Amino acid sequence: MTGNRLMWALIASLVAAPATQAAESAEGAEATLFRQVRVFDGVSARLSSPTDVLVRDGRIAAIGGAMDASGARVIEGQGRTLMPGLIDVHVHLTFSALSEADLMSPDLTPAKAEAAAAAEAERMLLRGFTSVRDMGGPIFGLKAGIDSGRYRGPRVWPSGATISQTSGHGDFRHPHEQSRRFFGKPSRAEQLGATFIADGRDEVLTATRENLRFGASQIKLMAGGGSSSAYDPIDVTQYLPEELSAAVAAAEDWGTYVTVHAYTPRAVRRAVEAGVKSVEHGQLLDEETIRLMAERGVWLSLQNLAAPPANDPPERLAKKMEVRKGSDQAWALAKKHGVKLAWGTDFLFHPEMNANQNSYILKLTQWFTPAETLKMVTHDNARLLALSGPRNPYPGDLGVVKTGALADLILVDGDPIADLSLVAQPGKAFLVIMKGGNIVKGEALAASPR
Repeated sequence: MTGNRLMWALIASLVAAPATQAAESAEGAEATLFRQVRVFDGVSARLSSPTDVLVRDGRIAAIGGAMDASGARVIEGQGRTLMPGLIDVHVHLTFSALSEADLMSPDLTPAKAEAAAAAEAERMLLRGFTSVRDMGGPIFGLKAGIDSGRYRGPRVWPSGATISQTSGHGDFRHPHEQSRRFFGKPSRAEQLGATFIADGRDEVLTATRENLRFGASQIKLMAGGGSSSAYDPIDVTQYLPEELSAAVAAAEDWGTYVTVHAYTPRAVRRAVEAGVKSVEHGQLLDEETIRLMAERGVWLSLQNLAAPPANDPPERLAKKMEVRKGSDQAWALAKKHGVKLAWGTDFLFHPEMNANQNSYILKLTQWFTPAETLKMVTHDNARLLALSGPRNPYPGDLGVVKTGALADLILVDGDPIADLSLVAQPGKAFLVIMKGGNIVKGEALAASPR
C-alpha cells in the first residue's frame, strides 16, 4: 500500500470506535468490604477514624454506619489507609513507552507501538495510577483495548494527535520530509497518529474535529516552543489568535476544552485570551500572567522537572535546562495567587524514566504539605479531568472517597500523610489497588464473601 491507502491503514489500526464508558468497570465487579480502614478522602488534611467502606457495582456504596455487606468479599484493613487512586494529568502512553530510536525505526508498526504502550499502561496501573490524561500521540486503540478488558491499564482521557503549526512543537518531520500542504504526502508522524500539522483556521478546525471524531476528551494544541522538538526555540509563540480561537470554538461546540503546550508569558496570554481553559507547563511565566490565569480560572498543569538525560542532543539539553530553571518560581507564584493547579509527569522518549512516576510526587513537598500534595494528585487532578464535560469518558466522581464515587482505591500500608514516601513505594506499600471495583493488585487479601 502507498500514499493515502497506507495513511488510512495506519490510522485505522490506531483508532477504535470511541468508547464513552469503560466496559470493564462495574460489570462483573464483586462487592468488596474494606473493614476498619482509615480514610484519606482526597480533601481532608487528616485521616478518618477507623471505619468500613463498602464497594458495590463499581462504586463506593457506603462508608461507616449500618450497611448491607451481604455477599461482599472482605479485606481486613487493620487501621491501614484507604485513599483514592493516583491521577497523572500529563502522560504520553505511547511516547513514554518508546525511545526516539524506536520511534524512528523503519520497523515500527502501529501494532508494535500499541503493544509497548499497553505493557507500560499495565505497569502504570500497578503503580497505583488509576486515571491518566494522555496529552498527545497514538492512543485511541490502546484506550479502547483497556476499556474492553483486552489490556490492563488506567482510565484514559485521550487528546489524540497533537495539533501543531508548521515548524511548531508538534512538527516531528525528519529533515528530508517535505510539507504535506505543498508536496501532498503526510509525514510519518502524521501517518502514525502522533500529530496533525495544521496551518490556518480551516486546517485547525479540521484537525480539532478529527480528534473529536475519534473520541478525544480534550484537545491539545502547541502554542509555544518546546524542549523536545527540533525546529522551534523555547521563546517562539505559536498559532495566531484566530487559529487558537477556532480550536476553542470547535471544542466548546462539543462541550469540552482546549489545553495548550506553552512556557512563556506571551504564548500563554495569547492562549488565555483565545479562551483556552488549561495550560501545560508554564515554567517561564511571570507574575502578571499568573495573575491573569487566576482571574480567568484557567488551569495550570505543571510538572516537576529533573535534570535531563545526558544523552540528549546538546541543543535539546540547553532548552530543557532553561525551562527547568523557571520551575521553582512557577510553582510558588501559582500557589501564591490561587491558580487552579494540577500535576503530571510528561515523560517522553526515555522508557527507563517511567519507574520514577511515583517518586516525582515527592518533589511537590518543596511547595506543598503532604496532605496538599495528596489532594493535588487525587482530588484536584480529578477536577481537571472533569473539565471534559459530556466528553468525559468515565462519568462519575473520581479522586475522592465518598459515597457514590467511582471505586478507584488504594489500600496503603501506613499513613501517607505522616509519611508521604509511601506513595513512592507502590510495590511494597500499596497492598490493594482497585479500579472500578475490580481488584487489580492484592486479590489474595480478599476473604470469601460474608
